[in-house]
This record gives sequence, C-alpha cells and structure tokens, in this order.
Amino acid sequence: MPLGKVLVIDLNDKAEYQRLLSGKPQTYGMRSGRVYLQPGEECGQHSTEQREEILVFLSGTGVLLIDEKESLPIGEGKVSYIPPNTVHNIKNTGSGPLTYIYCVAGVNDQSAQKGQT
Repeated sequence: MPLGKVLVIDLNDKAEYQRLLSGKPQTYGMRSGRVYLQPGEECGQHSTEQREEILVFLSGTGVLLIDEKESLPIGEGKVSYIPPNTVHNIKNTGSGPLTYIYCVAGVNDQSAQKGQT
C-alpha cells in the first residue's frame, strides 16, 4: 500500500509557468513544473545544488548551457538529466515557444552531495 497520495494533474494551455508539484506535504520532496519560454527567453542560470533534475521537452528548440562552458541542443522529443551541483541554463533559440517539464528531487548520496562521482 503506497504511503503517499497518487496525483493526476492537468496541464493548462496558458503560455506561462505552471507549478505541478510543490514538494512537502504534496510529495516527499519532489518538485515539478512546466516552463514556457518565448523565443530568445531563458530560464536563468542556476545550480541543482543538492538535487538532481530531469527535463522533458514538449515543444520548440533551444540549448542547455552547462556552466557557461558547454552547449547542448535540446527540444521537442528530448529528455535531459542534470546531476547535483551543476550550474545550468535553458535558452530558447527557436522561432516558437520552448516548453518543458522539470522534475527536481533531493539527493541522499554523500558522494553526490560533495560533487564527487
């Protein structure tokens, strides 16, 4: 028997950020949302810190910038995993909206918390 509550959340059709999971008490710690970026927009550089993150791209094209040193192509039909302690940014380089779902969860592994592999 599951300890938590099973959720089904509808994605809205608005051209804006939509929070999906907000962490405790809704989940055990996972957070999630849908991001909507207009052409030329970016989410802003940030670090995963003590969390790992997965990005599922629903539409558009862009780049995943890692620590301002590496640029990876992303877009519809792609999924990206970002490990703990990774500085990153998402930029829409296409002519239409770039939308994606992110899921972030805390890491309990001591080596990951220290940035070791």
